Amino acid sequence: MRIAICTDAWHPQVNGVVRTLAATVDRLIAYGHEVELVTPSQFRTMPMPGYGEIRLAMLPRFGTRRTLSDFAPDVVHIATEGPIGWSARSWCKANGVPFTSAFHTRFPEYAAVRTGLSVNRFWPVMRRFHGPSRAVLVSTPSLADELAQQGIKQTRLWTRGIDRDLFVPGREPLPELADLPRPIMLNVGRAAIEKNLVAFLEADVPGTKVVVGSGPDLMRLQARFPEAVFLGARHGEDLARAYCSADVFVFPSRTDTFGLVMIEAMACGVPVAAFPVPGPLDVVGSQGRGPANDLPMQIGALDEDLSLAINKALRCDRLGAAVQGARYNWDRATEQFLAAVSQAIQPVREMEPA
Repeated sequence: MRIAICTDAWHPQVNGVVRTLAATVDRLIAYGHEVELVTPSQFRTMPMPGYGEIRLAMLPRFGTRRTLSDFAPDVVHIATEGPIGWSARSWCKANGVPFTSAFHTRFPEYAAVRTGLSVNRFWPVMRRFHGPSRAVLVSTPSLADELAQQGIKQTRLWTRGIDRDLFVPGREPLPELADLPRPIMLNVGRAAIEKNLVAFLEADVPGTKVVVGSGPDLMRLQARFPEAVFLGARHGEDLARAYCSADVFVFPSRTDTFGLVMIEAMACGVPVAAFPVPGPLDVVGSQGRGPANDLPMQIGALDEDLSLAINKALRCDRLGAAVQGARYNWDRATEQFLAAVSQAIQPVREMEPA
């Protein structure tokens, strides 16, 4: 199958969208599919207002159109609702090429946080963007339910995975964290307002709070919380060692669609503390026993009082967390992706002559 993937999020950005797409592309190629990427690296870019680390393609319509026309894909997957995403959507509609899309980011909530406007102002844009999509890929059933309530009903499940060779328990702790007062509470992700890091850093619990990641709010948070340890971005084995250094992983976001870092932490044997919102509910479960509340042990704790969730998570089963985290598999996730894009082109194939 000839699959074009169009995304406004790509290397050198470091986030769950990029990691998900990169893992999927690697496996699609390994399975023998032809894959063409359209990313910001192919265009002149400008920094995203208020978030300079993310660069948006400038006037990508012509370049996107040329790349897609030259590649002649069977199907296009549009990963993001940015300039490249809109350009790809326009080309697909003009040329009758089926496309799928994904809802990786709660854009309405993010935009509301950053602008102060009502979240309802932004949902019509999402409905328009995803309306012609043959399938909107979502990471969890609860996100599918939420989108259905907003009028986006053609969803398909596309779960996530981890690098099971990298994220394992028992790695040596990072030297920077080895001798800190315990318990060590870790967060990994962007230092940005929508990640709600203030809730973590203000939590009234003893021990050491550690933040791994960069972002537009990093300097402000460092100045406001000098007692916390800010390590900047870490990757690969360093990131895995950071997870293994922690006693609990704290995920304060209320807006993430999934939270890839949660399953990476769990796979390293670190229980998760979070708010009882979609994302954590789909990974940890309301009772801390998995999304179906059927695990024999607690792998984390959710509570509207984040300090209480942290204290509960510190008593959870590290081995159980590792076993549950290791269940997330990129091969299974890629099979879900392929099922969705294959179904998207089926009506077109049925109309072709034998």
